Amino acid sequence: MANHDLELVPGLLTTRAEVAAAYGGAWYGGIEPAVESKMVFVYSDPKVGELHGYTFDGQAEDDDRGPLYLYTGEGPFGDQQFTDGNKALREHREDGRTVHLFVADGNVIDPVTGKKKKGKRQRYIGQMVLDTVEPFERRRAPGRDGVERSVVVFHLRPDPQAKYPPKFTPADAIPPATAHAVVDLDAEPEPETDADIDDVVSAGPSSSQVETEEHATDETVANIPGGQRTIQRREGRLTKAYKAHLVAAGHTVKRFQISVEGVATTLKTDLYDVTDNVLYEAKGTVRRDDVRMAIGQLFDYRRHIDAPEGLRLAVLLPGDPGKDLRALLADLGIALVIRTDEGFDGFPLA
Repeated sequence: MANHDLELVPGLLTTRAEVAAAYGGAWYGGIEPAVESKMVFVYSDPKVGELHGYTFDGQAEDDDRGPLYLYTGEGPFGDQQFTDGNKALREHREDGRTVHLFVADGNVIDPVTGKKKKGKRQRYIGQMVLDTVEPFERRRAPGRDGVERSVVVFHLRPDPQAKYPPKFTPADAIPPATAHAVVDLDAEPEPETDADIDDVVSAGPSSSQVETEEHATDETVANIPGGQRTIQRREGRLTKAYKAHLVAAGHTVKRFQISVEGVATTLKTDLYDVTDNVLYEAKGTVRRDDVRMAIGQLFDYRRHIDAPEGLRLAVLLPGDPGKDLRALLADLGIALVIRTDEGFDGFPLA
C-alpha cells in the first residue's frame, strides 16, 4: 500500500524499494507504472547500454523545444514492442499518469557495515512527459544476446505542469558512443502506427552498416502539427528498385546508421554499395533544392562513417536534373545515377 511519505524533489537520492513503498508499483523493471498513484517511474542506467555496445540513454543537447532526455525502452531480446512498461510510458497521457525519471547513481551502502547492498542508488531527475512532436524513435542496437534488433528510444521532456523543474548534472549527458562497428542487421520492422513512420537518436560519433529500409506501401498519411499531409514515398520506391538492381548485379548493399555525440537524431543513409564502396543519397524529385540537399547530406555523412579508403559519393534521382545540376555534381566529384525506362543510367559508376 502506497504511503506517499517520500517527497519527490529533483536531486533526491533514494532507492527503487523506497519509491515503490511510497507510491506503489514494482521496483525491478526499467519502466514501472504505479496504478493507484497514477504514476510511471522510469529508471535509466546508461551503463547497462554501454555493456551491450550502445549509448543512447542520457541528456541530449537542448533543441528549440528545450531540454531532452533519451531513454531506451524495455526488452533485452528481439525487437522491442509496445507492451508492458513501454506501453505504459507511451500511453501515459491517455491514462492520466505522470512520468518520473530516475538515473542510477552509485551503489547503496549499508550505513552500519559500510558494505554495498543489493541494488543501485537512484537520483531523481524530475517529472517528465513524452515529447508531443516526436515521442520516440526506433534505432538499431544489440540485445543482451549480442543479436542486433530494433529498440525504442523515448524522447522525454520536462513536464510544464510539474511542481519543480528537473535537475540534471553534467554526468547525465549522453556519453560518447562505443567504437565504430560494421554489423549486419535485419530491415526495420513495419511501422505499427503513423507515429512510427519516421526514423530519427544517438550518441557518437559512431556508425554501423545496417540493412536498407523498406516499406510495404508507397504512401501513408501522417498526423503533424498544423494538419494532415500525405507522404509520398518516391524515395523509398526509387531506393528499393535501385537496391534490387545492385543485388541483381551481384553487389552487397547496406546503409549506415550514424550517431553523433550529444545529438538526439540518428542519421541514416540511403544506400551503401559495399562491393563498389559507394555511398548513395536518393531523392524523390530532380528539383534543385533536393539535389543540393543530397549533396550536403553526403558530405555530412562522409565525416562520420567508417568506410574503406576511396569511398565514392553518388546521387540517385528519378530523372535527369538538367545540365547545370549535372555540372555541379561533376565539379564536386559526385556521381549521378538516373532511373530510366530501361533501368538505371550511370551504373556502373565510371
